[in-house]
Amino acid sequence: MGKENPEGLRYTKEHEWVKIEGDIGTVGITDFAQHQLTDIVFVELPHVGKKAEQMKPIAVVESVKSVSDVFAPVSGEVVGVNEDLKKTPETVNKDPFKEGWMFKIRISNRKELEKLMTKGQYDEFIKKGAHR
Repeated sequence: MGKENPEGLRYTKEHEWVKIEGDIGTVGITDFAQHQLTDIVFVELPHVGKKAEQMKPIAVVESVKSVSDVFAPVSGEVVGVNEDLKKTPETVNKDPFKEGWMFKIRISNRKELEKLMTKGQYDEFIKKGAHR
């Protein structure tokens, strides 16, 4: 079935993941999402300084099959983006949980993390037939 969803991340119903380190969250899309999208050909990243609202669109992923919004798993300010994805968007397919990260966000409301799923909850969500 593809790559295992890592422990220690939080997941959204829209198939984003966030890794929390202090007040910074690193965000990407899950292996499930990249499989649904198939070959990713373009990633439109937010600009540094952009304000994000939890579960509002913040980036766009374009594949040979479709164009999909990427939603912010938490509110805050974008403090970094993965510039490498501009040249090699397929990295999201190859390594969605590490090299394929999309942006970093300074979290403004840690309580929002409670609305996100753990690995176990996300695994169950996918098993029950989640769709992108």
